[in-house]
Amino acid sequence: MKQPCLLFHGFTGGPYEVEPLARHLRESGHLCEVPRLPWNGDSYHQLKSSRWKDWVRAAEEHAERMTSEYGTFDLVGFSMGGLLAAYLSVRYPVRRLILLNTAVIYISPGRMLEVIREEWKYKRKLNLFKAKSTPLSATWQFTRLVRHLKPELSQVSIPTLVAQSEKDHVIHPQSARYIYSKLRGIRELHWHPRSNHLICLSDDAAALFRQVSAFLDKE
Repeated sequence: MKQPCLLFHGFTGGPYEVEPLARHLRESGHLCEVPRLPWNGDSYHQLKSSRWKDWVRAAEEHAERMTSEYGTFDLVGFSMGGLLAAYLSVRYPVRRLILLNTAVIYISPGRMLEVIREEWKYKRKLNLFKAKSTPLSATWQFTRLVRHLKPELSQVSIPTLVAQSEKDHVIHPQSARYIYSKLRGIRELHWHPRSNHLICLSDDAAALFRQVSAFLDKE
């Protein structure tokens, strides 16, 4: 039986962001859990009233349950979920860590303008609408979480795979280099030239899934 795997979605997102990867891992024999976390984008009021420490506690509860049920487990974190995954990997029996477009350095203003132009050009207004519908208080809590958890990266000593989209319109690609430089254990860095922020739903998804499977299956 392969190692069970816990997957975290990103800020204001949902399980759909990492579910394609979970599906791929299940097909190769992994037991995967993809919880809907309290920082999801379904409830404006829940987001408005929550604090970054609530998000950390919720992540810890899932790690505690995985530990009690399976002992060791693998952990995947996407975007903000990546920072929480790194934090947990220092405190729980995580065997291998996967960080996808992890939130450390935000996008440059110039790059964001370019994305906004593209959004209007193709009338894909989903991301703009989402930004407007996220409470400012939640965005502030997100920045506080990044500030508090970023130093945890230098404590991570387990094998870690870092994957970064080169066309990410939310997280600056420099984030991946920063993370890679801070990790203390065996690590891999993979770039995905055709991918935007939602890397598991992108043109490079198949290549990413192969990389993750190979990484998890290494002796």
